[in-house]
Amino acid sequence: MKSAGRPFTPDAAQMALGPGVSGNDINGRGEAAARRPRPIYWHRPEVTAHGALQKWFYARSSGAAVAEARALRQQIIDQPLAPLAAVAAERSAGEWSAAVKAVCAQAGADDAGIAAMRPEWVFEGFEAPRGRWVVVIAVAHDYDKIRAAPEEAAAAEVIRQYARGNRIAKALASWLRAQGHDAVPHGGPLAGPITLIPPAIACGMGELGKHGSLIHRRLGASFRLASVHTDVPLIADAPDVFGADDFCLHCRVCEDACPPEAIEPEKQLVRGEKRWYVDFDKCLPYFNETQGCAICIAVCPWSRPGVAETLVEKMARRRARC
Repeated sequence: MKSAGRPFTPDAAQMALGPGVSGNDINGRGEAAARRPRPIYWHRPEVTAHGALQKWFYARSSGAAVAEARALRQQIIDQPLAPLAAVAAERSAGEWSAAVKAVCAQAGADDAGIAAMRPEWVFEGFEAPRGRWVVVIAVAHDYDKIRAAPEEAAAAEVIRQYARGNRIAKALASWLRAQGHDAVPHGGPLAGPITLIPPAIACGMGELGKHGSLIHRRLGASFRLASVHTDVPLIADAPDVFGADDFCLHCRVCEDACPPEAIEPEKQLVRGEKRWYVDFDKCLPYFNETQGCAICIAVCPWSRPGVAETLVEKMARRRARC
């Protein structure tokens, strides 16, 4: 069933702030050669072509729930890290890996994985973060709140989960620093020096969905990411392929629900890779006007509580028949 919000007409005042360059070109849609990603949104506004639109997003009046969630998130971001201990504790890579995941779980993470840092994940114009390893942290949305998207309750829920991701990342980084190993946390929504979806895929956090978000085998598409970069010896996790990509080939739920019709029905060539892609120029105006939208992840069949596990089993049976 197609969204009742179509056709969507963007606010003229917002569109007047748009740059003279397509966000799809910045993202590399249609490019056959691989390259590093370029900053486009959620970086400092002065370093991106769409910075004026990002400022417009934050200048819009928001309700009390959003304001309260943002204030809490900022409090967490502003909290200092533990000092770096002078003497580094010694454990095997396996012991460190298990300990890191245990700390994440104790701090409230819904999942955590480990990826070896790759230079192609670093945004152009940024330096690779310190540390050989990226610990990726997942925090799930409250489904009853996120399914209200694009209403304020959903926007506030997204901000709360970004706050939780920041809190867990800082807890892990502080624990590692107290063990004598350098660690740098990062949580959204503002971007860090690397793009997070590729390391999340690399460490088994899920598959890329048609809506441009990850699909996790338990959490569906309804979760956020945070990360910690560290030099502690770790063991990388493997990607987790369970059939979400195949499912998206035959599903149109998010595509039909998207008011600005931004979700591409077919995979696109993006910086040398054929993958699912969301039209940035169509998505951003609606995203900005609804304080974050989130319709696509709210309607994704994988996001409904208890459904992801059933779909994993269904896709496994389908693959076994092929």
